[in-house]
Amino acid sequence: MRVAILGTRGIPASYSGFETAAEQLASRLTDRGHEVVVYCRPHVVDRRLTEWKGARLVHLPTVRNKYLDTFTHTFLSAIHAARTVKPDVALFFIAGNSPMCLITRAAGIPTVINVDGLDSDRSKWPGIAKTYLRFAERNAPGWADTALTDSHAVAEIFEQRYGKRIGVVPYGVEEPEDADPHAAATLERLGLEPRNYILFVGRLEPENNPHVLVDAWARIPAAKTRGMKLVIVGGAPYADEYIKQVRRKGDPRVVFPGYVFGRGYWELQRHAYAFCAPTEVGGTHPVILEALAAGNCVIVNDHAPNVETVGEAGITFSGREGVPSLAVQLERVLEDPALVEEYRAKARERARRYSWDAVTDQYEQLLRRACEATGFGPLPPELVDRPGQPANAA
Repeated sequence: MRVAILGTRGIPASYSGFETAAEQLASRLTDRGHEVVVYCRPHVVDRRLTEWKGARLVHLPTVRNKYLDTFTHTFLSAIHAARTVKPDVALFFIAGNSPMCLITRAAGIPTVINVDGLDSDRSKWPGIAKTYLRFAERNAPGWADTALTDSHAVAEIFEQRYGKRIGVVPYGVEEPEDADPHAAATLERLGLEPRNYILFVGRLEPENNPHVLVDAWARIPAAKTRGMKLVIVGGAPYADEYIKQVRRKGDPRVVFPGYVFGRGYWELQRHAYAFCAPTEVGGTHPVILEALAAGNCVIVNDHAPNVETVGEAGITFSGREGVPSLAVQLERVLEDPALVEEYRAKARERARRYSWDAVTDQYEQLLRRACEATGFGPLPPELVDRPGQPANAA
């Protein structure tokens, strides 16, 4: 198959779960003999890169605006795919891109969309953007040949909200095999000590609630944290004012290193005392899977998809109660190292359920079915020649 991946910022992954999924799927599909084309945005992916892990990269312009960036780039990508690449199947990410599925379908290209975790619930969007996203979500199953999400909890919400059931394929996780578990260069650079910090990784946007974590940490007296740090890794485009607010809330026990990728990222995951994901929206968050794979004691907001992801291998706090509930759970893990070790073992076991190879198997089958569905179906039984019967016999 020739597969086009549209709607992400492109690969190599350097921003979020969409890009991680695109990279992992692209590399594995190409290893299996498929031709993969990934559309990239110029302010994220170096234009000089024309190939990554076997996938061909196509760079197209966009409008650098919080509300138009994704839509503009995916619109141009869909036109390019329909007119130039002409893939056997198109795979879109993000529900807001669903109208562009009409472009590829009009060109006769089977089209699949992963709506992810219902973007319309994100607090960063103003009213008009939320209205558009609800419109795009509602129509995604009709505008694409196949619509799916990454979480059963999200699929249930989608069905309750829009009256349509969509498929589920989770995100996967893979820890780099060649990473040195004893390396600590990033910790040294940031002034951190192994097992002496709580870790957050994600976009610094309101729905991910880094401000809730910083506020909860501030409630815990220094006598109880005993030199422990809180490390807030990440950033976000178009969110400078919010990031400034979060930073202002932090006391000297909070470290803001910005983005950290690759080996440095895994170093932070491996050596954390615990990992906290207070996010209240979205489906299966890859960063939570990665924390499980790194053997972290994981604390999550009791948002249903988060609970689905960690199962019995994570600690939850009440998202509705917010700061007080999270502060209680943070104190609980600070006071009980044995509990932390117990959840470390559970995390590693839970992570084994997720595998990018298994996820790619599901996507490969799904993409093949989308291609086959557009071909000619079997003849009706009455038109099939039976052995020993002359053709066109009555």
